[in-house]
Amino acid sequence: MIFKKTRVKISKVLKVNWIKTIYFNFKKFPFQIAKKMPIVFYGKVKFQNISGEISINAPIKFGMIGFGKPYEMNSVHQGTAEIMLTGKIVFKGHVQFGKDYFLFVSKTGFLEMGDMSSIASNGKIICTKEIIFGAYARLGSECQVIDTNFHEMVDTLTNQKYPVNAPIKIGNYNFISNRVTILSKTITPDYCTIASNSLCTKNYSLFGKNILIGGIPAKLIKENISRNWVEEKDILDEFLKN
Repeated sequence: MIFKKTRVKISKVLKVNWIKTIYFNFKKFPFQIAKKMPIVFYGKVKFQNISGEISINAPIKFGMIGFGKPYEMNSVHQGTAEIMLTGKIVFKGHVQFGKDYFLFVSKTGFLEMGDMSSIASNGKIICTKEIIFGAYARLGSECQVIDTNFHEMVDTLTNQKYPVNAPIKIGNYNFISNRVTILSKTITPDYCTIASNSLCTKNYSLFGKNILIGGIPAKLIKENISRNWVEEKDILDEFLKN
């Protein structure tokens, strides 16, 4: 067992993109934090712009925030990962990004990621206003979280202009399956499960906790249901925090 754990750790270290990891940490943090290298990049990644602000509101540890982290079944990077950060990101603990992610935080954007939140491979986060991930808000592969319409829309009868963007808040202990799209104005309660291929566009916290939603657009499917966090939480922590 000890040998297996050591082999896994060595394997992860060998997959680190050390050039981008060292550059990013010493570019974005004071020396005392940067030398611990809390943010680690795996695989190829393009830094389109990293002039924004990053803060970590948790005890600093090596690799606590992993971009392209090898924690999923797939093992090959396509090499399409890209970051554009001109706004602000707050990490509140350990966070995982899967392979080939796209992260965009504009000058007016604020992104907060709770402890053990994650977005799996081919995930996309586009933040122009505010996106909040709760603790253990875990998104599957090919999900996208987008708080903007990109283009201004107008009522053709009244000429009323609709808001271009609006905040998103994903609750604690959310289990979000693959290919889910979460758009502006979405709010999910704690212990919410979202079915694959769903489209979320509104406040679902009105249904209360422990719910399953899904569909296009997403609607309430089942109450009193949750991922088995009681038994899975320690397994996740052991696998991803050590």
